[in-house]
Amino acid sequence: MKRIPKWSIGLILGVVFLILGAVSDQFAEIYRKAVMICLECIGIG
Repeated sequence: MKRIPKWSIGLILGVVFLILGAVSDQFAEIYRKAVMICLECIGIG
């Protein structure tokens, strides 16, 4: 029996949560937060 790598479980969970967020119309809010974090990291925001 083959073992499933631990990183693949995290990848699958990440995809599931992304889909759940997109389905519940949270995509725009998540995208806005991600952009603000990115801008703060490079010092613009």
